Amino acid sequence: MKNIAKLAKGIMIVAMTTLIGSAPVPAGTFAYVSNADDGDIGVYSVQADGSLKPGEHVKAANVVMPMAVSPDRRFLYAAARSKPYSVFAYAIDPNTGALKILSVSPLTESFPYISLDKTGRYLFGASYGSNLISVNAIGEDGRVAPEPLQVIPVGRNAHSIRTDENNKFVFVCTLGSDEIFQFKFDSKTGHLTSNTPAVFLTKPALGPRHFITSSDNRFVYVLSELTGTVTTFSLNNDTGSLTEVSSESGLPSESKLVPGAPRGPVGAPGGPPPRNTDNDIWAADLHLTPNGKFLYMTERTSNSLATFNVDGATGKLIFLNSTPTEKQPRGFAIDPKGRFLVVSGEKSDTISAYAIDAASGAVKLIGKYPSGKGANWVEIVSFD
Repeated sequence: MKNIAKLAKGIMIVAMTTLIGSAPVPAGTFAYVSNADDGDIGVYSVQADGSLKPGEHVKAANVVMPMAVSPDRRFLYAAARSKPYSVFAYAIDPNTGALKILSVSPLTESFPYISLDKTGRYLFGASYGSNLISVNAIGEDGRVAPEPLQVIPVGRNAHSIRTDENNKFVFVCTLGSDEIFQFKFDSKTGHLTSNTPAVFLTKPALGPRHFITSSDNRFVYVLSELTGTVTTFSLNNDTGSLTEVSSESGLPSESKLVPGAPRGPVGAPGGPPPRNTDNDIWAADLHLTPNGKFLYMTERTSNSLATFNVDGATGKLIFLNSTPTEKQPRGFAIDPKGRFLVVSGEKSDTISAYAIDAASGAVKLIGKYPSGKGANWVEIVSFD
C-alpha cells in the first residue's frame, strides 16, 4: 500500500510540474510608435499602472508613418512614404509584443493613412499628394497582395479612409477639397462603389482630415485640420449617408491661433506658395474612449491635447479642456480598456503616457519615455 501511495504522489507531482511548465506566459498590452526619421517602429510594454517599458526598435524604412492593426490582433501594418512606396506586415507575439517581419509589399502611392476592414482581409490607403485611394487584398497569412484590387481618384488631399462599424460603408476625407467621399463596400470582394450621394460637401475651408465612428455606428466625428473643430455627423445605417449635427472647437477661448490652409511641398507644381504658418491651426488626430464617453484631439501648433465630453444620445460634443503635451503631436492612441492614452510628438525625443479619469475624462501624466526621431503614429494592442 505504501508503494502505491508513493507512486500516486509521484504521478501527482509530475502532473503538476507539467501543468505549471506548460502554462502560458501572461499576455499583456503593447504600444507601437512609428519613427519616421529613424525608419523604425518602437515597441513598448504597457504596465499595469499605464507606465511604459521601452523595448526593441524594429527596422522598417525611411519615412515610415501610418500603421494599422488587424482586427484579430495578429498583424501590424506600417506604410513607408519614401520610394519605393510599400507596406510592411509584421506578426505580433501576444506574449512579448515582439514584431516579426512577414512581408514587404508595394503600394500604389505615398499614403499618410492606412486602415483595414473589419474582416482584416483588405487594406485601404489614402494618398494626400496623388488624390486617390486604393484597396489591396490581405491573405490569411497576413501578407498584403502586391497588386491593388482598385485605385480610385477622389478629391484633393485625401487624408483618411475607414469603414463604418458594420463594414458596409467606407468614407474618405479629402482635406483640400472639403469633401467626404461616400462608398458602399462589398466585404466579400473588397470592391468599393460610389454611394448616392457620392460626396458630402462640408463647409468651405473646413479641411476634413481624420475621422472616427462611434461604436454603436450612429455617429461619425470628423476632425478639421484647418479650424481645430470636430464635427458630429449622424450616420444612416441603411443608406450610409451622413447628416451634420453640430461642431465644437478643440481650442480654448483664449487661443490666438487662426484658421490654416492646406499644406504641401513648397514650390511643387500646384502646391501652395510659401507662407508663414507659425500661428496656423494645425489639428492632427482624434480618438474616442471605448465606452464613447470622451473624445480627444491633438493640435500641433499649440502642442496640445483637447478633451471633449460626448452626449451619447445626440452625439454632440462639449469642449472640456486642453492639456499641454509633446511637441507637434501628430498621433496618439487609447488602450482598448480606455484606461490610458499615449501621445507622440514629431519634434519630441519622448512620448507621453496619461491616465484617463473614468468619471471626468481628465488626463493625468504618468510619465515620458524615450522615442525615436519623427515619432508620429501610435497603435496599442492588448491581449490581457
